[in-house]
Amino acid sequence: MKKIIAVNAGPRKNWNTAQLINAACEGAKEEGAEVKVYNMYDLEKYSGCISCFGCKLEKNLGHCICKDGLTPVLEDIRTADGLIIGSPNYLSEVTAAFRAIYERLIFQYITYKKEQRSYNDRQIPVLFIMTSNAPDAAYEEGAMYDGLIKRYQGTFSSFIGPTKVLLAADTKQVNNYDIYNWTMFDAAHKIARHEEVFGSKLEEAKAIGKEMAQ
Repeated sequence: MKKIIAVNAGPRKNWNTAQLINAACEGAKEEGAEVKVYNMYDLEKYSGCISCFGCKLEKNLGHCICKDGLTPVLEDIRTADGLIIGSPNYLSEVTAAFRAIYERLIFQYITYKKEQRSYNDRQIPVLFIMTSNAPDAAYEEGAMYDGLIKRYQGTFSSFIGPTKVLLAADTKQVNNYDIYNWTMFDAAHKIARHEEVFGSKLEEAKAIGKEMAQ
């Protein structure tokens, strides 16, 4: 039985990012995988990398030695057969929670050696999910967020394993736009697009989850 670890780095446990992660998990479960989901905003206190360099000492090579709320997550990923991880786009970046686990996960494997780039010799497939209020055009080749996505995909591919990206752009932020005075959004468009497009994104996530577990 394959073991899949899923990490929701968005603060909302039932909204766009979480729904896509859960769909991917559902697909993996249908293929018989064991799935464990971590919601980053539910964990005990944690931080990003504290630059202690303990993971570069001979006795700890490739292992983050900082003990906090992220420790069990990192250890579960270390023994997993696949990783599903997602974040909304906040201020043109991933969330602070995503950055914390990203730093701790990746930095432990960096060797700073010319002859060996990574201490991780166990590559696993990764699904990187990003949800965003920005339009699809912002993620096209050479556009505003193209480099952002490629950077995370490239690093995950190098240090964790082959990484697929699932983007859900122009998302619905809230159920009731009427209570906010958001003049830059067309609420009817947001709701209509969600109804027309988001379902296909859920199916795409589910299919990738199935593939990961096969």
